Amino acid sequence: MTDSSVQDAPNAHDPAHLKQSMRKVALTALAGTSIEWYDFFLYATAAALVFPAAFFPGSDPTIGLVLSFGTFAFGFIARPLGGIIFGHFGDRVGRKKTLVIALWMMGISSTLIGLLPTYASIGVAAPIMLCLLRFAQGLAIGGQWGGAMLLVTESAPADKRGYYGAYAQAGAPVGVILANLAFILISSSVSEQAFMDWGWRVPFISSVLLIGISMYVQLNLEDTEAFKELQAVKAQRDAESPVKIVRRSPIIEALVKYPKRIALAAGAFLSIQVAFYILIGFVLAYGGDVNGAAIPRDTMLFAVLIASGVQIPAQFWAAAYSDRHGRRGIFMLGAVLTGAWSFALFPLIDTGQFWLVVLALSGGLAFLGLMYGPQAAFFTELFSTEVRYSGASLGYQIGAIVGGAFAPTIATLLWAEYSIVWVSVYIAFASLLSLISVRMLTETYKASLNDVE
Repeated sequence: MTDSSVQDAPNAHDPAHLKQSMRKVALTALAGTSIEWYDFFLYATAAALVFPAAFFPGSDPTIGLVLSFGTFAFGFIARPLGGIIFGHFGDRVGRKKTLVIALWMMGISSTLIGLLPTYASIGVAAPIMLCLLRFAQGLAIGGQWGGAMLLVTESAPADKRGYYGAYAQAGAPVGVILANLAFILISSSVSEQAFMDWGWRVPFISSVLLIGISMYVQLNLEDTEAFKELQAVKAQRDAESPVKIVRRSPIIEALVKYPKRIALAAGAFLSIQVAFYILIGFVLAYGGDVNGAAIPRDTMLFAVLIASGVQIPAQFWAAAYSDRHGRRGIFMLGAVLTGAWSFALFPLIDTGQFWLVVLALSGGLAFLGLMYGPQAAFFTELFSTEVRYSGASLGYQIGAIVGGAFAPTIATLLWAEYSIVWVSVYIAFASLLSLISVRMLTETYKASLNDVE
């Protein structure tokens, strides 16, 4: 190669080139996680509004809702397993390949839910198949988060790791917006009977678009420099060693090296999960119930949609703040405010006034966003490169199953058996546990991601 050709080649270290490349990675992660979470949250919305009648007919309404939310929980049971499987291969073969497989799995399983016969057509086989497809969704989301999160944070400049990590995190509220918007559009376009018969299927079937995004990731993005460096170091070690090195599974390695960090990361995630699934799932059932706030379905869907829009800038602000001042402080502030706001949540919803309902949900999701925004960078920095996918995924998914899996079900039972204030106590208790967990973790925002042990 001539000197002139070298000069003409794009400079990989040029600031403008790096910024453009980083924007491409961040926006791709946002698109992928948005559609992935859209699929996952469609189920939460349908579990509150459609599935009790479609898959559990003839039950007492409260029992039907509990059973429906029980299938919702089935996806969470699969998430730690997905984190283990995808974490293992993500640390062995790369972040990109595992992310693509997770996107494919979610797209296919969600599309099949949209094609699934109801209880009226095939009897008890319908809820069984629903549970199996929900399990597949859980496996996919268990692998997706770690892949998308690391693809962004390991590629980002050290001083903007939190900010760019927020792009992967923004997929969650964007997914809620898309899921609610899909149901609003379908619900307003067809009759109530048509919506219950077939209209609810359309948002699920449209999930086939996720397969296209997965192909774009496969063809247009490279794996992270941190992972490439890890592979190079391992190759050199193997070449220099006189005997073949037998390496432990990254999952085992993470559990051996970082048991406390994994447990505390899971604890830090509790408040986010409990509050989030109550705010986007349970409140739809509570708000629309005659024994609850008795608010029209579309009104509640619009309120959740607007509140999710408020969550997005809150996450980006908190993530950018964490780049300058640290992850722990803003995370703990979010836990305190989420716990305190839980006692204002249901009194505001009970007014039945639209903008007060929006305020109730917006406050909860914005305060939750102070934790969720910096979380990608925070969890990335807790673990060394060779076990980062496994360690971060385990902490995230264990927290998800303990915090989020049964949150709507527990909230429904607390409301039915006692009173709605106990749901607020439940959120506050989870927030306290998250506060304690983060307090016990060390600050990480100045940590290097290129360590190889």
